[in-house]
Amino acid sequence: MRQLVKNSNDDFRVKGYAGTNSVLLAIDLDQSRKKDLIGFAIEKKEGNFKWQWLLNSLTFPGKQHTLQAWAATPSNLAPLQKFRWADYSVEPGMTCKYKVHLVYGSGLTREEMLEVELKTDDGKPKDQHVNFNRAVAASQAFGRKFTDLDAQLSLEKNLAIEQWPVEARSWLENGLLEAILNFISQAKDEKWALDVAIYEYELQAIVDAVNAAFDRKVNIRLLYHGKKNDEQTEINESNLAKLPDGCKKPRKTHRIFHDKFIVLSKLDAAGERNPQAVMCGSTNFTENGVYRQANVVHVSENKALAETYETIFNLLWDHPDDVGFTRKWLTKNNAIADDLSLFAGFSPRSKQTDLDTFVALIQAAQKDLLFATAFKLPERILDALLGLPNDPVLRYGIQNTASRITGFHADRTAEFATPALLKSGLEGWVKEGLHGQKGNLLVHTKAVVTDFTTDHPVVLSGSHNFSVPASNGNDENYLIFRGDTDVADRYGLEILRFYEHYRFRYYAKLLKLKQANPLTVDDSWTERYYTPGNMKALSRIRFAGR
Repeated sequence: MRQLVKNSNDDFRVKGYAGTNSVLLAIDLDQSRKKDLIGFAIEKKEGNFKWQWLLNSLTFPGKQHTLQAWAATPSNLAPLQKFRWADYSVEPGMTCKYKVHLVYGSGLTREEMLEVELKTDDGKPKDQHVNFNRAVAASQAFGRKFTDLDAQLSLEKNLAIEQWPVEARSWLENGLLEAILNFISQAKDEKWALDVAIYEYELQAIVDAVNAAFDRKVNIRLLYHGKKNDEQTEINESNLAKLPDGCKKPRKTHRIFHDKFIVLSKLDAAGERNPQAVMCGSTNFTENGVYRQANVVHVSENKALAETYETIFNLLWDHPDDVGFTRKWLTKNNAIADDLSLFAGFSPRSKQTDLDTFVALIQAAQKDLLFATAFKLPERILDALLGLPNDPVLRYGIQNTASRITGFHADRTAEFATPALLKSGLEGWVKEGLHGQKGNLLVHTKAVVTDFTTDHPVVLSGSHNFSVPASNGNDENYLIFRGDTDVADRYGLEILRFYEHYRFRYYAKLLKLKQANPLTVDDSWTERYYTPGNMKALSRIRFAGR
């Protein structure tokens, strides 16, 4: 959901974007009004709660934070010195109001104010629902909210997730696990069917939910990653022990059966499946996938889309040990369309036509490019993400695996970051850690959003890692949305959440910062926002809808 408000002269405007758990406020102020501007004070009213000032983790030199426990100060006393500010503490389906005040001079005089109202995950279109977990990037808030557990995990690094307090688990999965379990629970009895395609089948809560569905007489078929002498296959088969052989099959592949989707169907009188909904995304059914790595679950109630996924499931179910047949069939029958508002793509396929599409999609960006990637990328994908020297496209990217485009590009062609933790902490920031994390994979979401700030964004999301193996060897799936601003808001704000979190930490680590810089006491902080061609200036203009 988006809303733009502006004063009568349009020399002060605020554009708000609402995702699933977050709100982004983009502010623009005419250059003639920036003299003595100290920043913005923002009030928030969530639902029926009272108005409260948003907090700033920075304050003026020589000042102390008024909320020492949080190392933060209300923004009426420590104005926000950015033209774009995000609120990541919003619940889904919540109506929020924000008042953005202009603050001037050493006396922090509040002048003109604009009010914007937004609703998170507003259900438009009604058949698309997106959930993200909080993941490792929430370790700051986790350390503050669950102090005792955080300390315990420092000592007991392998404490099983089932032994964590329910509140802590729920906070980390942030509705993502709930979305999976709710989707499974919709299959109530023998009149329903679930077709599950999964790479890693481990998390006990999901295993129990599928077993319970089987006990309710739900018609279940489950395809899982299967290889000889393969540890993941052994884990999957151990967790599938309660399902009879007729309900499960290994997808025999020399690569990876990397799909993670479930199709929900009603059974007609003849026992035929009528697909009603599909659940897909990047989330493996593991502790890491649900609680620690950044992931997405996308549920669509679009029946045509569900039928497409069901067709692919049937193809795999009927030919579980013939990857070559699948590749030929998909290459011929899953031709990638570039003119549909919603397209579902699958692999493996021949000639890397999916990668061709991804490159073309990225290169078509005119205003901005947001992306999140997990693993090593082919050179042509990197070239597309990097763009041409000095082009006008704003680029905000989060990479779990460092590459030649990682870092900051001073010529404003790009701003890229790779995950970095504050292992020693900074003033105002809690020391971060990887409690219970297996491996170094922090960002597992694979998504691209182009022209986010426009009315014609494009979103790419799924299990596909944008790699050659994902194209010609693995079983993968992905969605492409064109012109859907609501879906773009959900994905775009989540990418920006991780980008902002890790970008600061990346430079804190790179520059060996011991303390964050304080707020400036005059309007000098605004200069780069009004320098022609500067990334900050472009960001101010575009995010505000100009």
